[in-house]
Amino acid sequence: MANVKTHTFDAVIVGAGGAGLMAALYASKNANVAVLSKLYPTRSHTGAAQGGVGAALGNMEEDRWEWHAFDTVKGSDYLADQDAVDILCQDAIEVVIELEHMGLPFDRFPNGRISQRRFGGHTNNETKKPVMRACHAADRTGHMILQTLYQQCIKQKVNFFDEFHVVDLIRVGDSIRGVVAIEIATGEFHIFHSKAVMFATGGWGRCWQVTSNAHSLTGDGAAICLRRGIPMQDMEFFQFHPTGIFKLGILITEGVRGEGGVLINGKGERFMEKYAPTIKDLASRDVVSRAIYLEIQAGNGIDGKNYVHLDIRPETVNHYFAKDGETRRITREDIEAKLPDIADFTRTYLGVDPVKDPMPIQPTAHYAMGGIPTDVEGRVILDAAKKVLPGLYAAGEAACVSVHGANRLGTNSLTDLVVFGRRAGKDMAAFCQQANLLPLPANAADEVIAEFERIRHNQGSAKMFEVRNRMQTTMTEGVSVFRTKETVSASIAELKKLRVAYQDVGVQDKGKVFNSELLEAWELGCLLELAEVTAVSALTRQESRGGHARDDFPDRDDVNWLKHTLCHKVGEGEYKLDYKPVTLGRYEPKPRVY
Repeated sequence: MANVKTHTFDAVIVGAGGAGLMAALYASKNANVAVLSKLYPTRSHTGAAQGGVGAALGNMEEDRWEWHAFDTVKGSDYLADQDAVDILCQDAIEVVIELEHMGLPFDRFPNGRISQRRFGGHTNNETKKPVMRACHAADRTGHMILQTLYQQCIKQKVNFFDEFHVVDLIRVGDSIRGVVAIEIATGEFHIFHSKAVMFATGGWGRCWQVTSNAHSLTGDGAAICLRRGIPMQDMEFFQFHPTGIFKLGILITEGVRGEGGVLINGKGERFMEKYAPTIKDLASRDVVSRAIYLEIQAGNGIDGKNYVHLDIRPETVNHYFAKDGETRRITREDIEAKLPDIADFTRTYLGVDPVKDPMPIQPTAHYAMGGIPTDVEGRVILDAAKKVLPGLYAAGEAACVSVHGANRLGTNSLTDLVVFGRRAGKDMAAFCQQANLLPLPANAADEVIAEFERIRHNQGSAKMFEVRNRMQTTMTEGVSVFRTKETVSASIAELKKLRVAYQDVGVQDKGKVFNSELLEAWELGCLLELAEVTAVSALTRQESRGGHARDDFPDRDDVNWLKHTLCHKVGEGEYKLDYKPVTLGRYEPKPRVY
């Protein structure tokens, strides 16, 4: 350990997206905090969230946090823990106003209040009609949250270590001692010795071919925890967002449909009227994604291809407004003002002007409902008895609290990270005030250094891009919007082969300075493990619920499967599944109709 530099803080937060920054802001009020990020903080993936943050402010029409809670539970296909959902929806109102006071530039209604728009699955529980709940800053809401929180952290003098890639957790028994990171610029290893650690490292959509996830979303934090004895919860539930740009996967926000956009098949039909007759195009994401797949399977894709159209042209939207008896109308100027990034994306990447032509879209791998299991204070739990691992925290998409259950409601990702990031930050600070800094074990970084040296000097013939392509292909073919025992089993068999092949992956760049090839090879190992955990969890759950749609078990089975999956790694390629009950509340499970 002679060449490894050691830093000491009360708390270390890994990841500088919305959850990490919110936690850092609050933890730093009573603790010495370091934030480690493999990216410059404002490049974190929270910046890609477009349409809004959900909170029942009721600024334009009546809304209540209980309606938000019901929509969240219903959207989750009743797998969400309802005590956590209540906290999410109650705290959301206060947190959004707090963000406004920090300076977040929300759009405004003419009366000066924060502007809200409709979103998928957001309803008035009495009329069953869509309700305006998504608080937004044009279609750059995540970007604005990120910028606002980063500025607040700078003001709070949080310690940032940008482009430090965390690659291991230092755990001794049931205590946490810190993390190991690589400084990307130099390739040197560093130990961050601390009383508490939090992972806020985002999701792992790069397991699939078409995804809205950034290149950097490789599940590092979740994979590190899995390797250090922490189970993964509900990994079989991965959300496919219905409106990714055809072939590219870049997200087109649900806010487009919130502003009136409609989905049209190759026959020119508004097909969501068949699948969700009440709220149509604003049904929850799993419902809309499955509808698109079914339309394509029936030969109703555009020109027989595997995509449909999302149409926000004023003449189309106003036609359906009139047909539905609505009085509002939209203009080209409305689209340019409320959806500027979407208009720019489609003009840049597709050559399609959305005010003149419909946009080609297909479902895209988007969001992990599962992840590192936590309680409502962000504390990581180890088993079905909810045993807490003191000093270890998780928040944001990397965590599973669980408020999203089997399918996340649109806008609740941003709500989740600001609400539970704040709670985790407060709890971390309290923990650090009463906890002692425990000594580091001898040679704490040696194991992960040896793994990097193995990859760096590997003489094997396997090509990293080939292993990655095969992983993405088999996950897309076998563990996608629809799945069966046969398709998932085939994916597991392929992933086992890839785990062996990965041991032969080498790199051409043997150096240390900005060796992104070496880091990508290590990230691929993380993705392979999380893909396998996802497939193993999906194979066992014999029902269809939310984002987990089994053709061979098409119905939801509350008698046998109203429970959370916990997947423990017990050896290389060996996993043990356990289950814990769902926390119910005022909403009893019932058929899910939109």
